Amino acid sequence: MTWDNYTIEDAAPEDLPDIVAIYNSTIAGRQVTADLEPVTVESRRRWFEEHNSHHRPLWVMKSEGKTVAWLSFQSFYGRAAYNATAEISIYVSEDCRGKGVGGILLEKAFEACPRLGLKRLVGFVFGHNDPSLKLLRKYGFENWGLLPGVAELDGIERDLVIVGKKVEA
Repeated sequence: MTWDNYTIEDAAPEDLPDIVAIYNSTIAGRQVTADLEPVTVESRRRWFEEHNSHHRPLWVMKSEGKTVAWLSFQSFYGRAAYNATAEISIYVSEDCRGKGVGGILLEKAFEACPRLGLKRLVGFVFGHNDPSLKLLRKYGFENWGLLPGVAELDGIERDLVIVGKKVEA
């Protein structure tokens, strides 16, 4: 699939149901998120409102009017000394996974880092999530840490890999 006709824009409140639907589509696979049950739009409203276009954006990628993915920047560790570092999360709709969407969003994220005052991006990825780790490593993320067995999914202990990348600010 080629991505000739898409937009990436700041998420609006009316995008939240699509954002939640894409997120919830990953839960059953036990590979992407530590949530074990679907979340509701209402439960994600506060998280949504914590984002803003000038500091910690939340973007939606749309193709032919349909939300196909989203990317969020979140403050890392919540203290002022960490303001130049953000955690990123990327979620892609089931029918668009493995088709280059994640790379498009990452490239836009890198371009935005100077405007956002970011010098480092971090990601928290389950150690068994090979597609996400492969994508992030392809774009220059390196292993910055490992939290062995910190999550339990269906009785199986799972590692959390911390990956990071220094970006030009």
